[in-house]
Amino acid sequence: MKIGFIDYYLDEWHADNYPEMLRKASGGEMEAAFAYGMIDSPLTGKTSAQWCEEHGIALCGSIQEVIERSDALIVLSPDNCEMHEELSQLPLRSGKKTYIDKTFAPDRKTAEAIFALGEANRTPCYSTSALRFAAEYEALRGRRVKSVSTWGPNGLETYGIHQLEPIMMLMQGCAAQVMSVGQGGWTNLLLRWEDGRSASMLCTGGDSPFAANLCLEEGCKFLTVESDFFGGFMRSLVAFFWTGEIPVSHQETIAIMAVREAALKAAGNPGVWIPVQN
Repeated sequence: MKIGFIDYYLDEWHADNYPEMLRKASGGEMEAAFAYGMIDSPLTGKTSAQWCEEHGIALCGSIQEVIERSDALIVLSPDNCEMHEELSQLPLRSGKKTYIDKTFAPDRKTAEAIFALGEANRTPCYSTSALRFAAEYEALRGRRVKSVSTWGPNGLETYGIHQLEPIMMLMQGCAAQVMSVGQGGWTNLLLRWEDGRSASMLCTGGDSPFAANLCLEEGCKFLTVESDFFGGFMRSLVAFFWTGEIPVSHQETIAIMAVREAALKAAGNPGVWIPVQN
């Protein structure tokens, strides 16, 4: 199976590492074969042509060419979620299975519009954080989680999704409000659920493991994510490309983007409860 990459710029960690991950997870039955980058890297200056030559992947001159030559598609741009709606326009009209990288969208409205386009054109698609597939979190699926506190590295805007997605997956239900009590790069968020439960997440702005303390019916459980969560994510992605069955519902992803949207507003207004648009 030939997989096509569509990116804002190709010289980034996901584009660099997904080809080998795909090959390994599929037992060599899938390969990243074609790629398109909208711009040269603003970080390193590397061109799409240079990147493709280094990785042995065929450079395409347009998104449409990638679609025509590929069996399935990955829309990357992991650090520029504001580009996903534009980059996904043609893929989601193609009918070909499409994965859209994290973070899915800058807000709920955009998330709804992207999925609506795919659904209208019967294009199977989904998005997720790889942290959803950490074995430590997978082991807790279906358990009643009363509260959870997580922490992880780097800033809220790009890396917050890796905490927020597991929180929403484990807590279930609807988060109603978000408040920030942090400052600068150190962002501490409090989340309230409609049923009275609560959660918190800390983005350190720097180095940190992904860790969590959960309040379960039988007591507290602490965990540090040490498993190969990218391996779990990639096996799920390979299964999607074979079957077309999405592992994360559109409604769940939209809800997560709504909470993220509120979290970013809260970070700019410390001490104020920001409602989540449910």
